[in-house]
Amino acid sequence: WNVELSETKKAFYQDKFAKSPELNMVFPTVEQYTKDSYALDLLGDLLIEGKKAPLYNVLVEEKKLAPSISGGQNNGEIAGDFSITVRAFPDKSLAEVEDAIFEAFKKFETDKFTDKDLERIKAGSETNFYNGISSVLGKSFQLAMYNEFAGSPSFITDDLNGLLSVTKDDIWRVYNKYIKDKNYVLTSFVPAGNPTLAAKGSEEFFIEEENISDQTAVAEAGEELKVEEIPSNFDRSIEPEKGPDPELSIPVVWEDKLSNGIKILGIEHKELPLVRFTITLNGGLLLDDLQKVGAANLITDVMMEGTKNKTPIELEEAIDELGARIRMSTSRESIVLEANCLASKIEDVYKLSQEILLEPRWDEKEFARIKDETLEKINRNKTQPGTIASQVFNKLVYGENHIFSKNIMGSESDVAAITIEDLKNYYNKNFSPTVAYISIAGDISKENAVKLFEPLAAKWESKEVVFPEFPTPEKLEKSKVYFVDFPDAKQSEIRIGHIGLPHTHPDFYAATVMNYKLGGSFNGIVNLILREEKGFTYGARTYFTGTNYPGTFLATSAVQSSATLESAEIFKSEIEKYREGIEEEDLEFTKNALIKSNARQFETLDALLNMVNDIARYDLPKDYVKQEENVVQNMTL
Repeated sequence: WNVELSETKKAFYQDKFAKSPELNMVFPTVEQYTKDSYALDLLGDLLIEGKKAPLYNVLVEEKKLAPSISGGQNNGEIAGDFSITVRAFPDKSLAEVEDAIFEAFKKFETDKFTDKDLERIKAGSETNFYNGISSVLGKSFQLAMYNEFAGSPSFITDDLNGLLSVTKDDIWRVYNKYIKDKNYVLTSFVPAGNPTLAAKGSEEFFIEEENISDQTAVAEAGEELKVEEIPSNFDRSIEPEKGPDPELSIPVVWEDKLSNGIKILGIEHKELPLVRFTITLNGGLLLDDLQKVGAANLITDVMMEGTKNKTPIELEEAIDELGARIRMSTSRESIVLEANCLASKIEDVYKLSQEILLEPRWDEKEFARIKDETLEKINRNKTQPGTIASQVFNKLVYGENHIFSKNIMGSESDVAAITIEDLKNYYNKNFSPTVAYISIAGDISKENAVKLFEPLAAKWESKEVVFPEFPTPEKLEKSKVYFVDFPDAKQSEIRIGHIGLPHTHPDFYAATVMNYKLGGSFNGIVNLILREEKGFTYGARTYFTGTNYPGTFLATSAVQSSATLESAEIFKSEIEKYREGIEEEDLEFTKNALIKSNARQFETLDALLNMVNDIARYDLPKDYVKQEENVVQNMTL
């Protein structure tokens, strides 16, 4: 039921693994599908999201208390809340953070917001709404939710209209009704030994930690739960017969080239008024300086902070006004610019994308902020055993002199030493149409897509990009065990594996099929034993990675600390036993699972774009999915 607080409540907890303090502020509000909930949704965007938002402006830009801020309206069936979460920089006082939040509220009241601001946020909400119903599963979930919680599946149109009909008066009404001068719950999580970092007036909260003994112990199941039989007009113990395997229908993939040779591939998909595209440049971490890693990662963040002719705020607003998303990201082997928008806005979204790509601003102020934010992420990762385990595993597999042994973000010393000139040098050497390709999917024809991107060919200067060569790591002659100690940890992260195959190897897909029953799915042997039978973990998997370069074979899980040895022994014995083969029924299970899942594999623009990107990246045939299905169907014991 909706909550009313008679007083503000504050508590703090000392976390021995935390590197930075975190504040959570929660105001009780209202349930979903109400007029107020829609206004609160948009209020959250106005207060928190983007460079104009007062909370971001005060806490991140002005006072530099935190690298980012998150929150907004959380809608439930019978109640809701409005939350603000701030993970501050190390040693920053959460009392100062709390004061800054109220300073931001005052700024919101003084500066206000415009009709244009509200329309900009609504445009993004509309695009997100269509993205959410792009798959059959997404549609069915959404319609079922409306049927259950709003009375009818036809509420789908009312839901969107509920957001789009919010007025400025509605925003101010809910701000005054639920946020301004209202009681709230505030929790402070501070690094152990630093209680003074908690918000003022907070009472310490104690959590009794689970006692994990040296001996492996799995909780005994209690008495079997007695469930009264539910009347039914058919026998639910008999599985209905399966129908025939669905016919795989692969969408038509077209291919062309721009006048400067850039390859462009696409799929026309008219179900929703949306378009999604990517411009991919081969390189990424691969082209980083081995002695100063991190420029490739920083460059994609900095390039989204304004252009030659637009300030960071102007660029952000131009994207938001179109209801679009444009972002850049760095991976081991590529830098990608990705855009998603309504089909009616595609020309304007393309023009902004071209401006971002060809006319970077190199904003010194944003560069300094992004460097600080990246250093804080690296600092926080030191508390994440899973991240540490993966980084150490990569170092051991690839060796110090291979770029894949490095973290994409770089080390603290690397990032601290990187200058904006390093980013410009990376850009001038490695951003070239000679290493680029374009993928596009959505409500746009081949002819219009090629015409859309043709201006890029005329404006983008070609240059030769030199890729360094790294030796393929040798396979180990003898297995080795390494430890990283996290004192008092309640879980252990296990990584077992070795150098594997590149994606381009003729056996790569067959190897992933082979691995499916071992650990490639929830029903894989290692998960059924370690999770379902033993209760040591929430999940255990084995898989192959691999791109144009050799990846790894990896077995991985986070397990109860006291079960570390037994879990590692189970991995070892099950992988060894798997060499002896599997049962016929397991082969049939694998075939059924992989073939039947293909029926829904290419519904969303995301999925279609991923398929097109794989074709472009690995030079695959257009019907490679059919060929992979043949591999599955013809696989023998």
